[in-house]
Amino acid sequence: MKKRAVLVIAEKDFRDEEYFHPKRILEEAGVEVVTASTTTTEVSGKLGAKVEPDLLISQIEPEAYDGLIFVGGGGSEQYFNDPTAHTLAKNFITTGKVLAAICIAPVILARAGLLSGKRATVYIDGAEELKKSGAVYTGKAVETDGRIVTGNGPEAAGDFGRELVRLLTE
Repeated sequence: MKKRAVLVIAEKDFRDEEYFHPKRILEEAGVEVVTASTTTTEVSGKLGAKVEPDLLISQIEPEAYDGLIFVGGGGSEQYFNDPTAHTLAKNFITTGKVLAAICIAPVILARAGLLSGKRATVYIDGAEELKKSGAVYTGKAVETDGRIVTGNGPEAAGDFGRELVRLLTE
C-alpha cells in the first residue's frame, strides 16, 4: 500500500529548502506527498518559491495519511499556537503515525505538549522553548525519538527527508 504524507507550510516565509528537499526525497521513495496550508491560493517561501497548496490544514483527514510534516521558516510561527495544528499533531502521534517538524517548526510540537521527555532538535532560536516544554534538546541536525522526527534547519533538509522515508517505509 502506497504511503502518503502531508507537508504543512506557512502562507508566507516558509523555508524553501525545507519544503522542496524532503518533498523530492519522499516522492523519489514512492511516497505520495500533498501540501497543506491555511489557504489554497499561492503561498510564498522566504527565498521566493511559489507553491499552491493542495488543501487547507483544516481539511487534513489524519486517517488518510501516514505522516504529518511541519515545514519551518519564520512563517511557521503562524502554527505555534494554532489549535488545528496541535490537534492534528496529537492525532498523528497517538495513532502511531510519523510526526515531524524542521527548523523553528518543532516549537509547534512543543507547544502542543508532544515533546515532553522526548529527544528533539530545533533551529537554535527555539532551543529554550523546547527545553521549557520538557524536551531533551540535543542540538543534532536531525533527531528521531520514536515516531517523532525533528530537524534543525535548511542544512538538515536532506537528512531530514531521508529519515522520514526510513520511518514511513519500515
